[in-house]
Amino acid sequence: MADKAHRQSPVTGHRSLIRVEVVYALRDEQVLLALDVGEGATVEQAIETSGLLRRFPEIDLARARVGIFGRPARLDTQLTEGDRVEIYRPLIADPKQVRRERAARAKGGLRR
Repeated sequence: MADKAHRQSPVTGHRSLIRVEVVYALRDEQVLLALDVGEGATVEQAIETSGLLRRFPEIDLARARVGIFGRPARLDTQLTEGDRVEIYRPLIADPKQVRRERAARAKGGLRR
C-alpha cells in the first residue's frame, strides 16, 4: 500500500492520494467501501466522497457519531493512509438500563 500513498491525483496532477475505508452497518447490512481521498482529507470529506449519505439518507452527520478504528473522532479529523472511518448508528436502548433490567429479571427469577 505504500505506493498508493504517493499517487498523483488525476484531477489536479499534484496532490497525493491516500487509501481509506468508510464503514456503515445496519442490522442486516454492512457496507465497507475502500476509496482514495486527497492527502489531508477529513473524516467528513471521506464520508461525503463514499456516497453513503446518498445511499442511506437517515445518516445525519450533524448528529451521527463517527470514529476511526473504534475510537471517537470529529468530522474535521484529518485522515492518514489506511484509516477506517466508522459511522455509528444511534443506540436503540441505553446499555446500562438494559443491563439493570436484565439483572432485575434474573434476580426475580431466582426467588421463585
